[in-house]
Amino acid sequence: MPIVVRKIPFEFVTDMGGLLAEIEGGSFTADEIIGVIGKTEGNGGVNDFSRILADRVFRDFLNTHGTRSPAEIDQMPIVWSGGTDGVIAPHMNVFARVGGDGGSADSGGEKRLAVGATMSEPIRPEEIGRLPMVEKVADGVRVAMANAGITDPADVHFVQSKTPLLTRERIEDARSRGKTVALTDTMESMAVSNATAALGIGYAVGEFDLPREDQIASDLDLYSSVASCSSGVEQDAGQIVVVGNRAGAGGDFRIGHSVMRDALDFDGIYDAIRSAGLDLPDRPHPRDLGDAVVNCFIKCETDPSGRLRGRRLVSINDSDIHHTHHTKGAVGAVAAAAIGDPAVYCSVAALQQGPAGGGMVAAIVDMSKTP
Repeated sequence: MPIVVRKIPFEFVTDMGGLLAEIEGGSFTADEIIGVIGKTEGNGGVNDFSRILADRVFRDFLNTHGTRSPAEIDQMPIVWSGGTDGVIAPHMNVFARVGGDGGSADSGGEKRLAVGATMSEPIRPEEIGRLPMVEKVADGVRVAMANAGITDPADVHFVQSKTPLLTRERIEDARSRGKTVALTDTMESMAVSNATAALGIGYAVGEFDLPREDQIASDLDLYSSVASCSSGVEQDAGQIVVVGNRAGAGGDFRIGHSVMRDALDFDGIYDAIRSAGLDLPDRPHPRDLGDAVVNCFIKCETDPSGRLRGRRLVSINDSDIHHTHHTKGAVGAVAAAAIGDPAVYCSVAALQQGPAGGGMVAAIVDMSKTP
């Protein structure tokens, strides 16, 4: 059963109108939806309640419009990245496994989009930033790959995770059990949780061997080029979505990936689109994409050197606005300009998810709409 992907805008944080229109238009049914990755309009921090609100509203929508039980719906991976700084437009990317051919009846034997998802084993507060979390995420990735029917790690182009971060309550819980935590800064724990998950993903798909614990959130030369990691207070386990290509999957969609070497790397975005199967000229323009690009999924990070192409930046020193907001807004604008659409998935806290100061980028293309 092939995969269909739709990018749907939010007109407000609880807006399900666009999703309902896709269902009523026959794109998929509520029961065929297998996962969601999207951007909500909160502050992107530890206390970003827009993610929790969007999660609850979406699951309630599926309960109302489908036949699955609440328990089944609660197991569905729904990953919200908070914060739509600058020109980034709130939106959801809905993945559905549909009946029929999902578009083209015959893809000519070419590999097409395959998606697998799972929940990891619960991740305890004392495991965040440490090897037990790396191994739990890696185990989850392997399960999700199997669920997608992907056997070759080279066919994995995008792994989205959502893992727990540290809150004061979770830190105290660990201490009450005689455990220590890797750090006590709750905001910083978001980046560390993401880095830990990224190393679990890279380890699972064979990009590198099991890292040492002292490399977590520290050795920035060690990174995954397919990991897109987010963290929050919404769960105590890791939600893991593996997206790749598989022969025999059917449908019209393909995915590819690359990396942005820095915050201005337009070529990294276009290389991901080429990797997905869309031919582009040497110096692409958004009009070269037509309607073929469903979306790009990008992780970004302020360069720890405080410089960009030799120029000094001051965002790391800004005491009024956290540097993550500067970078997300800037890279979101670069991506929006590259694809001609501000509804782009751009997320910060990208430690070890692509090169330092850059990040991974994946692109999904509808091959039936190639120019």
